[in-house]
Amino acid sequence: MSAPSTPSVTAMDITIHASFLPHTDPEASLAFYRDALGFEVRNDVGYNGMRWITVGPADQPGTSIVLFPPAASPGVTDEEKQTIAGMMAKGTYAIMLLATPDLDAAFERLQASGAEIVEEPTHQPYGVRDCAVRDPAGNLLRVQERAP
Repeated sequence: MSAPSTPSVTAMDITIHASFLPHTDPEASLAFYRDALGFEVRNDVGYNGMRWITVGPADQPGTSIVLFPPAASPGVTDEEKQTIAGMMAKGTYAIMLLATPDLDAAFERLQASGAEIVEEPTHQPYGVRDCAVRDPAGNLLRVQERAP
């Protein structure tokens, strides 16, 4: 008797379209992502005194970051909003990994922008060389160096 065959699994055609990072100051976040990181602004939408700003690398039009006001999240209680605000202030709420072929140049640009430096370029024990900064809302961004 033969074992039952397993149905073949077909890979789905899915890409990452957008990730969301909270912001506390839309102008400061816009300046950081546009001027310090060099991202293009793809959308800037205001509603009820709040702003959603979509940015992304110019050479990756299909991948974006949406900077959003965390107070606008539906279903979040006032207590949860306070917890989120506290975590954002400590830099423990959101993390994003970015990559560049020239970490030293990216770090110099970030440092010159006045970004909060968390860690200078370092060879990590898990096999990458990276640095870490915080955006104006406290989100932790690690920038890793891609192999050439």
